[in-house]
Amino acid sequence: MAGAASLGFTLAFSLLAVFVCAFRRKAGEKWGAYLACGALGGTAVASVLLMAAIFQNDFGLEYVANYSSKDLDPLYKFSVFWAGQQGSFLLWLLIHALVGGYLACRKKLAPQGMAVYMLLQALLAVLVLGKSPFLPVAELMEDGVGLNPLLQDPWMAIHPPIIFIGYALLAVPFAYGAGALWQDPKDDGWLEPARKWTLIAWAFLGAGIFIGGYWAYKVLGWGGYWGWDPVENSSLVPWLLAAVLLHLLKVAKVRPNVRVMAHLAAIFTYSFVLYGTFLTRSGILGDFSVHSFSGTSIGLLIAVVNALVLMAALCQLIWKLKELPQGEIYEGYGNREFLLSLGMLLLVFMAVIIFLGMSMPLLTQLAGKPAAVDTNFYVRTTLPLAVAMLAVLICCSMRGYGGSRLLQGQKMKMALAGCFVLGAVLALAAGVRGILPLLLAGTALLGVGASVLGYPRSGLRLGGTIAHVGLGLGLLAIVLSGSGSQTLSEEFQAGETKSLLGHEITYRGQDFAEDGKGKAYVYEVDGQEVRAHTKLHSNGSDAAREPAIYKSLTGDIYIAPTPPQETGVEELTLKKKQIALAGEEAYLLEDVEAEEEPGGRLRLTAEISVTDGDVVDTIRPVIEVSQNRTGNSQPVSVLEGRKRVRLTGMTEDYKKVRLEILPSLEEAEKAAVTASVSTKPYIWLLWLACTAVTCGCLLAAKK
Repeated sequence: MAGAASLGFTLAFSLLAVFVCAFRRKAGEKWGAYLACGALGGTAVASVLLMAAIFQNDFGLEYVANYSSKDLDPLYKFSVFWAGQQGSFLLWLLIHALVGGYLACRKKLAPQGMAVYMLLQALLAVLVLGKSPFLPVAELMEDGVGLNPLLQDPWMAIHPPIIFIGYALLAVPFAYGAGALWQDPKDDGWLEPARKWTLIAWAFLGAGIFIGGYWAYKVLGWGGYWGWDPVENSSLVPWLLAAVLLHLLKVAKVRPNVRVMAHLAAIFTYSFVLYGTFLTRSGILGDFSVHSFSGTSIGLLIAVVNALVLMAALCQLIWKLKELPQGEIYEGYGNREFLLSLGMLLLVFMAVIIFLGMSMPLLTQLAGKPAAVDTNFYVRTTLPLAVAMLAVLICCSMRGYGGSRLLQGQKMKMALAGCFVLGAVLALAAGVRGILPLLLAGTALLGVGASVLGYPRSGLRLGGTIAHVGLGLGLLAIVLSGSGSQTLSEEFQAGETKSLLGHEITYRGQDFAEDGKGKAYVYEVDGQEVRAHTKLHSNGSDAAREPAIYKSLTGDIYIAPTPPQETGVEELTLKKKQIALAGEEAYLLEDVEAEEEPGGRLRLTAEISVTDGDVVDTIRPVIEVSQNRTGNSQPVSVLEGRKRVRLTGMTEDYKKVRLEILPSLEEAEKAAVTASVSTKPYIWLLWLACTAVTCGCLLAAKK
């Protein structure tokens, strides 16, 4: 198949580039660039072929059949490309190849570093070939299964590509470091370009994490933006380690002895990208994470690739260790170098704790019975570390390299003290009562103040200052919106108004879409209408729910309704020419019509007579059955709309049908619902902070 052949060319060109760059150094730049472009071409062709198959509804491919469908919105057909395991690997390879082509053509990497980068690309190509999106389907289908309704959201359409941009870019500082060890361990020319690429990678990976959190908050309806899910953490750990790498690269320019630590940070940052991929794709977390892919043999292959990369890089570092600068990292405990090293050590501790927590299913499985830690484990362990890290950030903002004091004077001290008090007061006003959360809130705003007052004397440029301000605001917002949140569960009757959590909330009822594909729970909060949307399966059951969110300057009111327990739906089986009773009505199956449609679809129409004793009504409900035996039907009104009937199934001899008897549309719209209502104080501050961190990093990368 052309797609698999293109991937084969990618692998071949990548391996040739490794050989040329490693052993033909004089011709390495020229031929390495040609081969890198050839590998990019192979990946691009494979990507175009997969995208064409998706848009042309080529359900002869297993991947397309499993994740796409004919009626899928064009925007989400694009996201089908990376919706499954196979496509996301190809996306990762495509981004990696694009960056590789740029590095080779613009001669941004020395041949030795380029050899390392192309070797990583070859390993990615092996993973894509090991889990190819071009495998044929076992049984030909007329229509595909379609994309998970939860993933049919604009934020989720862009979340995976941004995450994979971050993953791919983290290979660049890894290659810079390995290339420098290979070529000349004493040379420090790799530090600055590696720092810039780390900044860009950190910004994209962080943006992907932030977008995923916003999607979870906006779509899932469980009331939060971060659940400490093992797969969420698998992106967080390399992000934290990338922050360590970023700062160590900065310190290494001042203190050459830090280069060993910078090399270690580059190695472990990319290794944890691969380790997180292993956890996500191996299926080990299938019982502990809603994000995890099902287990396949690809897990073992990823584990082997991860082990090879980590061990080879560590062996190279050990081999070249004696050639690297040795000695003390800092001269005293009061200077900036010590404080930065301490801050990075705290980040490493945090990453290790999260790593152990997310790996607990794997570790306990080795011991016997797999188990996972609860979310309180992460909160209890990381909260004190976050306070300590902010304290170090504050001290760094007040100290220059060599130990000089930057923020002095009574007014400066009063301003910083005011920031701490203001942060604690804001948390108290939001309802926070715990000592550690209050301490974190005060320290977070103190960190913001120190970053602003220390600019530009602290040595940070505008981009770094904005990112540090965003970090402080983000931690403050986490305390306010998390520890300050209040939640209660209430039942609402249609038209009923309740005073809850300081707001007037009115439930107006349900609003059903005309096409039967969705409905909305309509609320008014302080006179403003908000809607909780629910997507429906073809059989009328809930497919995906979105909460209603009322936004204000002081925060959000978050309303997540649950479907009514008593829906008034009855199931009824009818035999041909036999009367069956449901409540006060009698139903008689008169006849069944079957009509074959193109593509193996079957349209079944039942003619049913219904009477309440006074009026006789005849209806013709329809169910369309696809080749994979899934049915699509819409309810039909009967007896002047007092009831609705949905045809849900039929025997092969057409002598028996199954119905759902639903209440009238008016009754369904006015049914009572229970909703979880919660406050999210100053949650908007978190989204602002995330934007500041991302933009600050990108701005810093330009300098």
